[in-house]
Order: sequence, then structure tokens, then C-alpha cells
Amino acid sequence: MGQIPKTAAEAGELRGHLEPRGKNVWRAKVYLGRGDNGTKRYVTKTIRGTKRHAEDVLAELVVEAGAGTHDVTGGTVRELAARWLEMSRTSLSPTTVREYERLLDTFILPRFGSVRLRALRPQSIDRFYAELLDNGGQGGRSLSPRSVSHVHALLRHILNQGVRWGWIASNPALRTSPPRVGRHEILTPEPKEILTLLREAERTDPDLALFVRLAAVTGARRGELCGLRWGDIDLVGGMLSITRAVIGMRKDSLMVKDTKTHAGRRISLDSETLGVLSIHHDRCVQRAAAVDSCLSDSAFVFSTEADGSRPRRPDGMSLAFIRLRRRAGVRELPLHSLRHFAATRMLDAGVPVRTVAGRLGHANAATTLNVYSHWVVASDQAAAVALGDLLRDDWADSNGESARSRSIRAPFEIPS
Repeated sequence: MGQIPKTAAEAGELRGHLEPRGKNVWRAKVYLGRGDNGTKRYVTKTIRGTKRHAEDVLAELVVEAGAGTHDVTGGTVRELAARWLEMSRTSLSPTTVREYERLLDTFILPRFGSVRLRALRPQSIDRFYAELLDNGGQGGRSLSPRSVSHVHALLRHILNQGVRWGWIASNPALRTSPPRVGRHEILTPEPKEILTLLREAERTDPDLALFVRLAAVTGARRGELCGLRWGDIDLVGGMLSITRAVIGMRKDSLMVKDTKTHAGRRISLDSETLGVLSIHHDRCVQRAAAVDSCLSDSAFVFSTEADGSRPRRPDGMSLAFIRLRRRAGVRELPLHSLRHFAATRMLDAGVPVRTVAGRLGHANAATTLNVYSHWVVASDQAAAVALGDLLRDDWADSNGESARSRSIRAPFEIPS
């Protein structure tokens, strides 16, 4: 990604000059130093007016550059992306960082890495998107609109930061026309499908059966379930706490980190799920005893080791779920669909959106409304019918005519 370039102000080389560009037209140019590739960088500005006015504007540019406002305005997309990723790395999950690096290295930087920010134009970005749609995929295949939208979102974020830092005056990506992406279809299992999966898992892999049940009744993400420790489970109070998640890293390594929203949450459990958890706890105690160990509160609920010292891999649980689904003869559903099942069934049952958001671990209810808008609308329609049913009655008015019969007789009549 490149090293952070040294500014001219840091090197003590800050200087500027005016160039005449016509009658009462001037070009102010301030030297900013060299980039990581050794090229000189400048901030320039066209000025109309007298030479005295142009000199005043040049002086302001020199002051701004000295304060760092324009420290890398002459920099490239690669330089800005390097600084942005360096700044953002601590607030992003490792998987997100890897995905951003992939998008940068595969798509954005090969095309725009050496382009100076001031030379980046909306039309060139639109051409880039069109080419990705046409042949930007692996082997020259077309790239989906959703994938192109991910590239656009990342480029937009990076350039927005460039505006905030003063590298560029405006974000050209905001004036582009990225492909429209239809709403992603959410696959939601039917209750009978989950019961089929549970019966098959209980027969062949009781640990996986518990994992599937917890995913369906809590709506927790797979990494959050992999990160559960026995100290997070309150079998007496009927609660579990989600405070961390397991992330699969490269070379089969694992990382345990805070949850996605960096805020833990407590989730109530039903009696049947608590019973299955209790049986699993006894099973884990026996496994630990078989290797002359004991099951501590720090042991993982789902573990590859008898003593619970190492969590299961999230991607491994997804593969296990796929195998289970095939054995059970259930249609193609991803493990994440169990989270959708929990969310949509709660909304169908009339559970308040804020409660659903809290149980899912969404930072705010707006996220839940956005992801599950279809079910929220359906729930609202059901609420309208329920309220209407409460007030639907053949009560008679003063003339002895019922409200229902009057509405049938004159459906468009506005009551006085």
C-alpha cells in the first residue's frame, strides 16, 4: 500500500509561486514535497483578479499547506487508501480488513492507484464500474451489480476521508452512477425444516443440534455462538450473555474479539433450550474428566478440545450445517438463515422492533427495520387488521342501522 509521504512543511521546503494564465487569470502553485514514489506533489488553484489578489490567495495557500490542510492534495489514490486503511484498521474486524484489502488490490488500485486525487473524475469512475460489470470478474466474467456496489462503497468511504483531511475539495465518487442493486432475498427456514434439521443432528451430532437450536432461538451470529464460554451461560436464571465472537484468520488461526457492536447483550432462553444446554454441559464435564481435566467457566461451549480450551471455527460450523442439511434433505439454506428465522418470527409475533434489534445485536433499531422491512410491513398490516377487528361490531346508530351495513351501502360516503 505504500509508506506515508513526508510533507514539504516537515522537510522545511514549503514554497509557492504564481503563473500567469491569461488576462487577470493566475495559477497559484504550492510545493508539498515528494510522494513515496519520489514524485513532486503540489496544490494548485486558478485565481481570477488582479495580481495583488492572486498573491494574497497564494499566501493563504502557503499558510494552509504549512498547517497540513493540503499536505497531500497532490497525492495519489494509493497514498490516500494506505492512510485511510491504517487509520481504520483498529476499528474494523480482521475479516473486514481482509475484504477491503482484497477489493483494493484486485479492483481499485490496479485502475486508480497511481492516479492523482485531483485528476480523479466521476466519468472515469463510471467507466470503471461499467467495465467491472462487463468483464471485471474472475476469468474475464462479468461482475455482479452487488459486487460492483461494494467496490463503489469502499472507494466512496476512502475519498470521503480525503475530503475531511483536505486532500481533495470534493468526492468524485458521490457524483457517479453505480449499478442499482435489488434487495437481497432473505432465505428463511420454515419451523418444520428446523425441526427436521434438529432431529437429524440429534441422531448424528448432538453438539451441532444444540448449535442449530441456539442459532434459531437467539438469532446470534455463528462467530458469537463459537465464542460462548460456560461462564456466559446462566442455567438457573435462563440467560446467556454474548460478549465476544470468534473470527477465522488465515493459516487456520483463530481470533477472539469483542462482538460486532462492541456491546454485550443478555438473551433469555426458553425452558426446552435450557434443558438441552444442561445435557450438553454434563456431556462436556464428562469429556473433560476423561482427559483428567475439569470444565471451567472459561471453557468454550462449542470446542474442538475435550477440556473446552479451543473454540470451534465459524466456517467449520457452516460446513457442518451444509452436510447436516444435505443429510436431512432440507432445501439449500445457509447457516445464517437461522438468524433470519429468529428475526422474522419475532416480528411476526409482534415483538417490538427495539427488542428484536437488541436480541440480534443490532446497534440500533433502524438496522433491523432496514434489513427486515418486508416483515415489519407485514406485521404492521396484521396490526391494522387486529385493531380493526377489535372495533368491528354491529352496533346500531341512532337510526337503527349498523355501522357495518352502512359501510357496505355507501363505502365512499364520508361520515358527518
